[in-house]
Amino acid sequence: MTVPKAPLWHPFTQHATEPVPLPVARTEGAFLVTEDGRRILDAISSWWVITHGHRHPAIAAAIRAATERLDQVIFAGFTHEPAERLAEALVRLAPPGLARVFLSDSGSTSVEVALKMALGYFRNIGAPRRRIAVMEHGYHGDTIGAMSVGARGIFTAAYEPLLFSVDPIPFPEEGREQATLDALEAVCREGDTAALVVEPLVLGAGGMRTYRPAVLAELRRICTCHGVLLVADEVMTGWGRTGTLFACEAAGITPDILCTSKGLTGGFLPLAATLCREEIFAAHLSSDRGRTFFHSSSFTANPIACAAALANIAVWEQEPVAERVTHLARMQEERIARFRGDRRFTGVRRTGTIAALDLAVPDAGYLAEAGPRLRAFFLARNILLRPLGNVIYVLPPYCVTGADLDRIYDAVAEAPEVLAVRSGAVAA
Repeated sequence: MTVPKAPLWHPFTQHATEPVPLPVARTEGAFLVTEDGRRILDAISSWWVITHGHRHPAIAAAIRAATERLDQVIFAGFTHEPAERLAEALVRLAPPGLARVFLSDSGSTSVEVALKMALGYFRNIGAPRRRIAVMEHGYHGDTIGAMSVGARGIFTAAYEPLLFSVDPIPFPEEGREQATLDALEAVCREGDTAALVVEPLVLGAGGMRTYRPAVLAELRRICTCHGVLLVADEVMTGWGRTGTLFACEAAGITPDILCTSKGLTGGFLPLAATLCREEIFAAHLSSDRGRTFFHSSSFTANPIACAAALANIAVWEQEPVAERVTHLARMQEERIARFRGDRRFTGVRRTGTIAALDLAVPDAGYLAEAGPRLRAFFLARNILLRPLGNVIYVLPPYCVTGADLDRIYDAVAEAPEVLAVRSGAVAA
């Protein structure tokens, strides 16, 4: 048992079996630098939040400047320039038709906000609907509503009494997409479905599963036909990860509600936004105070976090970030291609800057021993990768170099030896 010295309880960490957490002294570019001087290549963007690289100077400067003028300001009955400018910028950048912005403080919270918006909308227009449809294997966060609309399993087992029921549709595996669309049609025909919640194009914690933009476009069409709100959880997929600023752009669709966080501030500070169509806002607009949207947190629209998000948007607009995303996607494809045909791996895939492959072992799943063993293997080589069980994924910041990626993929090529994988089977 390796309990940390400080009285901390770390996330997704079994302290009885995990090594003592490494103390990080500073961050720079694509690297974490530990107190003893190790430079660890951050190949997962510190849980998918760092976009341009650690400590981008323009965002850091904006945060310093913001602290000279504001700290937290109550956002009920008051407003401030950073939040107003951010809302305007998000509406400008988001898929067309999204008109209102509700600010919160985490990806999970942005999904909670979306669910409450959807249910409140139908209640306030006098046609209450109660059901939520979800995609199999989805993950939307760890608060109660977000867990309810995510996949049930080891992450949620202890909390099952708190979770509400949902209507799952199968993940659109290649060649089986029609089954997904048919299942959504069947759910929607029942008439009580308020919303479909999906991660567009890539399911993150569910195993970096990918599906085609055309499927997302069909999900949008079906929802529209049945008056069901489409909620796009772009907490991970937004800010260039899938190749476009928001993943929905690849399908040419606008969801009714869009959730964003993680890369919203370039990874500097916690902030989230839930964007919605004007009619959802309008359904809550009334002289009847009972139709108010009853949601908040103490740190709603934190001015310093909003300043960081504005600086992040300025980086996107003033620097060639889109070109960096395209270049990184190309570099990822060139390097992961070596594993296609390698029988030690299956499911070699890439969407935008996200690449993933599955190690061919019989013991799969999040709790498989493959995960901790692989993590330790990569860390011994000063590379931060956190496989999802036997799923190895590479999701680096946009400043990563070709040499950095070569180092990552050379380590991935060695990884099967850690688990004695040969020719697609575990050695006896």
